[in-house]
Amino acid sequence: MTDQARIDGVHVASDGHVAIVTFARAPFNFADLALIESIGAAFAAADADPDVRAIVLQSEGRVFCAGADLVNANPVAEDRAAGERNPFYVAAAKLFAVETPVVAAIQGAAVGAGLGLALVADFRVASPEAKFVANFVQIGFHPGFGISAVLERVIGRQRALLMNLTGRRIRAEQAAEWGLADAIVPAERLRAEALSLAQEIAAGAPLAVASTRTTMRGDLFALVQAQTDHELAEQAWLQKTNDFAEGVRAVSERRPGNFTGT
Repeated sequence: MTDQARIDGVHVASDGHVAIVTFARAPFNFADLALIESIGAAFAAADADPDVRAIVLQSEGRVFCAGADLVNANPVAEDRAAGERNPFYVAAAKLFAVETPVVAAIQGAAVGAGLGLALVADFRVASPEAKFVANFVQIGFHPGFGISAVLERVIGRQRALLMNLTGRRIRAEQAAEWGLADAIVPAERLRAEALSLAQEIAAGAPLAVASTRTTMRGDLFALVQAQTDHELAEQAWLQKTNDFAEGVRAVSERRPGNFTGT
């Protein structure tokens, strides 16, 4: 991997054996197909480079990732034939196939698909301003990006159920208590701390690190691929409901939804 490169808008730099992947979509860092594919390309390049032993994933701005823009550019809105996979979720699932350990630096909100992106990482270093939100039911929707399977592997079934059924904002301190964040550091030290953790991983024997990670992480890609198929099917019919239309309006009008169960 070169010292500095740009893959379709995602900036990649190197620090020793660590690849630093930075994305920027001001002001909300919305996740769309182009962004997820670009991050995937950066991950693939890191996997292919024998000199890279760890990855830091970070973003610019106040928000880590506000999820998908369901109001203006919903990446899962298009109707597809039965059994046909959605490109957004194909790209999302591939992120979980990354072979190099990933440390995410979470400086603000990780919402919806942004939470899913944070869950791709093996570790999450957060600033005190960070918050993690699975807000799908608050907009009449079903969780996506594999969240309905991966979140409980990180924080346990009951806590994952609580997040998914309430849409509650989990702030940094509680996230650390739950294991959703592995460290909380002041914002000005966030990137340095994430890099330090990545460097600590990279200092280990690379074959042993890879072997151990494979054993403990399991076939996460296959799990997410199957789960996103199910999630998409649930999202497809929910998008046709009055509650989803109301949820999208409520988001654009910055108010709670008035749901009727229809």
